[in-house]
Amino acid sequence: MLATIVLISCGNNAKEEKTDIEIQENYTVTKKESKMNTIKLTKTEFLSKVMNYEQNPQEWVYLGDKPCVIDFYADWCGPCKMVAPILEELAKEYDGEIYIYKIDTEKEQELAQVFGIRSIPSLLFVPMNEQPQMVMGALPKSELKKAIDDVLLKKQGK
Repeated sequence: MLATIVLISCGNNAKEEKTDIEIQENYTVTKKESKMNTIKLTKTEFLSKVMNYEQNPQEWVYLGDKPCVIDFYADWCGPCKMVAPILEELAKEYDGEIYIYKIDTEKEQELAQVFGIRSIPSLLFVPMNEQPQMVMGALPKSELKKAIDDVLLKKQGK
């Protein structure tokens, strides 16, 4: 069971997406193998991809087809900037298994309020057919991988 861990957090960043085109030695342009990046969500996208709390305010009903991690962050937050590249790496490592969403609490204040976000970064781990679990603070990659494997993918003991 994932316990709420508070490490480094701000009172309330994502790296820019990298190009997927590579120029080879013979100067031909080829597409690299597609790897998932983190996905920034607006309120509208959240309502259609994660949970429509307006239609169903009393019960958690996850709308996704894979488990997800939701990073509540702000561009000015130092610990958020530390976590952002780790989440990008994890999005690539777990491509096809989970989604990693990002919600800018400055732009999506209603979402931050709905989830009671008072400290960032805050990460919401959303397994399939179970209740989500919130973790606050900047976690190291090893802890994030353990949470993904144990809580989202149920890979205990691996």
